Amino acid sequence: MPQLLSEDETKTAPAKTTNFRWVIAFIFFLVYTVAAADRANLGMALPFIRKEFAMSNTVAGALASLFLLAYAIAQIPSGYIFSRFGVRSIFSLAMVATSAASGLIGTASSVLMLKAYRFLLGLAEGPLPLGITSTINHWFPPKEKGTATGIFLSAAKFGPVLVPPLCAWILVAYGWRQIFIIFAFPGILLSVVWYFLVKNHPSESPYCSEGERQYIESGERINSLGQEPLPQKKYTLVWLDKFVRAQKVKPLETSRDIFRSWDIWGSAVGYFFMIGVMNVLLTWIPTYLVTVKKFGAMNLGIVAAAPWTGAVIGNMLGGWVSDKLINKRRKPNMMFTAFTSIFMMYSLVYAPKQPYTLAALLFVLGIFMNIGFSTYMVYPMGLTTKKSYPIASSVVNMFGQLGGAAAPLIAGMLLDHFSWNAVWLFLATCCMLCLMILFTIREPVDDPLI
Repeated sequence: MPQLLSEDETKTAPAKTTNFRWVIAFIFFLVYTVAAADRANLGMALPFIRKEFAMSNTVAGALASLFLLAYAIAQIPSGYIFSRFGVRSIFSLAMVATSAASGLIGTASSVLMLKAYRFLLGLAEGPLPLGITSTINHWFPPKEKGTATGIFLSAAKFGPVLVPPLCAWILVAYGWRQIFIIFAFPGILLSVVWYFLVKNHPSESPYCSEGERQYIESGERINSLGQEPLPQKKYTLVWLDKFVRAQKVKPLETSRDIFRSWDIWGSAVGYFFMIGVMNVLLTWIPTYLVTVKKFGAMNLGIVAAAPWTGAVIGNMLGGWVSDKLINKRRKPNMMFTAFTSIFMMYSLVYAPKQPYTLAALLFVLGIFMNIGFSTYMVYPMGLTTKKSYPIASSVVNMFGQLGGAAAPLIAGMLLDHFSWNAVWLFLATCCMLCLMILFTIREPVDDPLI
């Protein structure tokens, strides 16, 4: 027979601790899956758009780059706005604007209109990543921020997983314009969900218990009796801390501190190269498969989705490794991705023609490229306060998106004058430069072992 608690014991028994932060994680995963699909669908539609609107590879690359140029322009203003006014309302409005801009692309009657609507899409979607990472910074303890950011950025790759097969079906059934119109609707619905469920801070949410709020602030779980923190596993990788230059650093509290920090600028330049590589693949892989490998719509859908399927796994795995195995160290994952991607890019010079073999190669490429991808957005959290983080993150993301804007255009120019081999070697060089930059920044930790 179960033992009944006395009235005094009932009053002092610890209240049930919620886990609403993981509901938040599921919501921002859905939100950014839709946002990523809104940007990635151009790659699938581009070979068919070019049948209606004649354009060179350079012009096609510029069409992709305009989105990211606008996206980059939106970063620092968004960082200041979120830092001052919070995320909730502005984020929801940005989602509605993103959906509207996506739908407009399907109505374009000229290349100029396509460019204008892609630029508008970039401006509208620009605030979303900063809004999500700021939400992560408020809603998750330090030991879970890498995992949460991995979930967020896996959504950026899960969108492109869904895009090829879904777009292939829409193309066959309706045509390229309907891709953008159909993709416009989910974001509007999710903007309403975000507004009502995702508050700026856990203390504002009726679904987050006091116990969960305390855990988010302290990062320590209490035992079942609510008496003391559970013991934590000791971290012992001294050699890794030496390699990544782990040390305790003074938090960057002001904009002046942030703009004078080489750690921020170094990570921003590294992100410049890695997003550049990622966006060349996102923009040009479908065209490569159609023009070089001569794949039809169904093989195109399967193979084009392969790197982004691997990317979902890579982001999830990278966040877990960073949080759980190497105790909130972010730089090792960033360096691993840069190092392995050098060789993966070079391997595409000898890419097989058989669809399933090529899909397997691109799947592995997606995993390796994304082990460290999410950590670029987590890295500034260790250098800043929660209030100054949006500004630091906006600097890193702005540079990343500038790289994403430049690289597809450069790839288009290389294709007009050389060949696909020149593109793969260009991307391998970008990965090498990223690795060299990462050697120069520090690893900010609370408990360095050196």
